[in-house]
Amino acid sequence: MKVKDGIIGLLIGDTLGVPVEFDSRELLEENPVTGMKGGGGYGKPAGTWSDDTSMTIATMDSIVNKKAIDYDNIMENFCKWYKKETYWQTPRFDIGITTRLALDNYLDGIPALECGLDGELDNGNGSLMRILPLAYIPDINYETIENVSALTHAHKRSKIACVLYVEIAKSMIENEDLSIDEHIKLACDKIKDYYADSEELKHFQRIFDDDLNDIDSISSKGYVIFTFESVIYCLKNTDNYKDAVLKAVNLGEDTDTTAAICGGLAGIYYGYDEIPIDWISTVDQIDRVLSLCEKFEAFCDES
Repeated sequence: MKVKDGIIGLLIGDTLGVPVEFDSRELLEENPVTGMKGGGGYGKPAGTWSDDTSMTIATMDSIVNKKAIDYDNIMENFCKWYKKETYWQTPRFDIGITTRLALDNYLDGIPALECGLDGELDNGNGSLMRILPLAYIPDINYETIENVSALTHAHKRSKIACVLYVEIAKSMIENEDLSIDEHIKLACDKIKDYYADSEELKHFQRIFDDDLNDIDSISSKGYVIFTFESVIYCLKNTDNYKDAVLKAVNLGEDTDTTAAICGGLAGIYYGYDEIPIDWISTVDQIDRVLSLCEKFEAFCDES
């Protein structure tokens, strides 16, 4: 199952993107990221992860400890991250607006599955960036994936994006002999069938049509569809983990999240051993995450 392939793949993509978050594509074309570095707008050391990794491991920690998906407990972990800086290496420095408002709702006593925002403008990538652990859970169903998204991002578009991402990841976990294109197509076919009556599918049409080959048509801003398109573009236009995540970072804008989401899939597809070891060794507290990956994999095996 190799949980660490995807989770460390996500973490490394995240850490590569942190120092250049919000930098333009033009700026990164002149000064591309080629490896781990510190500094940037947040002034953090090389190998510092952001909310992408923090919320992913908060989700995993909840599932391991509860031996189930407990929506309230996941939200409690998110609030520990938000208010007590649990799951960070350094003091908290990044949180999305939609996520913050949803967690404030929970702290105000609103039930977990009613906390997420569901407006048209609430379709950032903040649930997509943390949904990968669910791909490893045997027989995970679409309703559960949607609910975990809806803890913060409750619009149907964000929910479908999370389901599609999990389906691509599951295909990679279960079918090692398929190409990236085949994994994407298999997942898209399932999504088109399951959500056949939803008008939201039109927003995924470029992914369905494999119409993502022109970099000038790719936006790497934080809208969930743009992020997903960027990830697919990077995966389809590289042939190894390192190039995939560097391409994602150097698209600019929401660099950490695009590279984290791309890195999760690239990590599964190419394997942990293809992630540069010097990048992994740069990350403070990496052993803490690797230990959690082992516990999470044991839970999934037992399930």
